[in-house]
Amino acid sequence: MARYIGPTCKLARREGSDLFLKSPARALDSKCKLDKKPGVHGAAKKQKSSDYANQLREKQKVKRIYGLLERQFRSYYKKASNQRGATGENLLRLLEARLDNTLFRMGFAVTRAEARQLVSHRAVMVNGQSVNIPSYQLKPGDVVSVAERAKDQLRIKQAVTVSQEFDTVASWVDVDQSKLSGTIKSLPERSDLSADINEQLIVELYSK
Repeated sequence: MARYIGPTCKLARREGSDLFLKSPARALDSKCKLDKKPGVHGAAKKQKSSDYANQLREKQKVKRIYGLLERQFRSYYKKASNQRGATGENLLRLLEARLDNTLFRMGFAVTRAEARQLVSHRAVMVNGQSVNIPSYQLKPGDVVSVAERAKDQLRIKQAVTVSQEFDTVASWVDVDQSKLSGTIKSLPERSDLSADINEQLIVELYSK
């Protein structure tokens, strides 16, 4: 399945915000010029966007944060719209409950892309069973752990160090960093998630 493999700073600059595509070990402004759009004319004066453009931009931003293609994202939206409650919040909870994202939220990978790779390489277990599907949907009570054979990987050890230094572990997971294991306490509330995402714009876009 095709995925974007180009410069991640280019994506962050296009959206004008941190998409958490890089390790938090270095300040983002030292890596990406978020105040400038990519390209030769990136410094040009920003024009006022239409409502549709803003809605589309928000969808693109969330897709890039979670590393999803359009078909995947639309499938998540359809599932969210069929659930009780606010569709936008349902969508974010579904995305957060992905195995690759949860591994990232537990601090066992510095980026979601790295977490996705760890899952694909069978370095991750769920409830004691090896799972190699990054989109695997987790639920409260599930236990996510690093496979025994992968515990000595330097990148995992470095991710834990970064997580400890920057206190990046999500509030909705309970993590034992010494055992490289964590439990889903609950699905996240909206207040647990990024305030830089306006999910209502996505709902408006798909409601047209």
